[in-house]
Parts: sequence; structure tokens; C-alpha cells
Amino acid sequence: MENNIIENNITIGIEGLVGAGKTSICRELLDKIPNSIILHGGNLYRGIVFALMSSGADMNKIMHGTDKPIDIKQMMDILKVELKIENRESVVYVDGKEINEEISKKMEEYKLSHLKELDTTSMAVSKIAKDADNTKFYIFGRKLIDAYKKQYNLIISGRDLMKIYPELDYHFFVTADIDTRVDRKMHQYENETITREELKKHIEERDMLQEQAGFYKRYSKTIDVDVTECKNAEESAMKILEKIAQ
Repeated sequence: MENNIIENNITIGIEGLVGAGKTSICRELLDKIPNSIILHGGNLYRGIVFALMSSGADMNKIMHGTDKPIDIKQMMDILKVELKIENRESVVYVDGKEINEEISKKMEEYKLSHLKELDTTSMAVSKIAKDADNTKFYIFGRKLIDAYKKQYNLIISGRDLMKIYPELDYHFFVTADIDTRVDRKMHQYENETITREELKKHIEERDMLQEQAGFYKRYSKTIDVDVTECKNAEESAMKILEKIAQ
């Protein structure tokens, strides 16, 4: 079926709820869609925030210190955050060091190690996402997508994808109920001292912040895909492929 789905290079945007398995789904799609690559847009944005944290930036000051929006593309250039394609996936570099595999884990570790300060920390990160000036950053993203689309089918994971690239051929929003998402996330923290209730509260808090930032918005072309009953990422990816085949 996979070989009959794609005739011309297309763009598939994957967004969704926290913990719904977006990254795993994208990697399953990568195996099933010929001549495809993944652009992890979320990792690029998180790489910028991660670089800010690693630089010792005062997140409270970023949140409360100025009314002037932060220019995310300018911050990306200052912090030397780059994106490259390796093994068919985008990889984030900060000051020449590849940190793609570290970003999500370290961002989560940072938040989990500051659970008592979760409101302050997450609101600081939320301010960057919600109140930043993304104009140049989105232009950069659009040019990146246009360039790669000339050669590949693109699977794009991230937030605000319809604003960055309204011409997406498909825009999917992946959902799952809260208990399913908590169960899946708990497997990532088997060696961490966090309870299921703490993790559930953490995910609900992040859901709220994402909602407030406008990142859960649906559009006319958005297709919701509920993966609550899916046993694994492959089943979730197949639900998306079925929508594309239709």
C-alpha cells in the first residue's frame, strides 16, 4: 500500500497532545513512506530553549524581565543552534555539538527535577513559545520545508505547523486519553523518582500551557487521529496512512 500512496512529494504535518507518541509515529511513517525524511520542528525549538537553560539564562527574568518579544530566529543564531539531516531525520546542533537525542530527555529531566517549581519554569518556557516574535523563525522554517520538498516527502513534527506552512498536504492532530498518555510516559521514567500522579499532573499542566499558547488549534484541513486504542506506534501510524490513502 505504501508505494501507491505517494506520487508527488508531499508534506505531512504531525501535531498532537503531550505524550500521544508523535515522534514514534513519525519514525514509523518514515519506514513506510518511500523517499521521506522527518523534520523534528519541536526539537529545533526545544534546542533553543535548552541552549538558553544551559547558558545559565534566568528563566524568571525571561518571563518577567521585559515586554519586548524575543526574536526566536535571532536567538537561534546567537546560541548557534543548527539543524541538519542525518539518517533521514533532522538533528539539532548547539555550538557544533549534536544534542538531538538529549533534548527531550534533558528537558524532561529539568522539569521533573524542578517539580516544586513547575509553575515558574514551565510558564517561563511557555512565555518564550507564546509571546516570542516567531516571524523570522517561521520564514526560516518555510524556506527549509520548500527546499527539502524538492527532493523528499516530508514528515514534519512540531507546533504551529499550519502557521509556518499553510500549504501542508496533510495536517494530523494525534490524540489519546490522559491515562493512556501517562502510561506511555511512565515507561520513559522507570528509573526516576516520580509517581504516576505527579506525572499526570505534569502532563495536564503542559496540556494547559500548550492550549494557552494556541498550539492545540485545529484548522479546516486538520484531521484528528485518536490513538488511545492503538497497541503500538505502528498501529498509530497505520491509522494515519489509511487517512492519506483515502
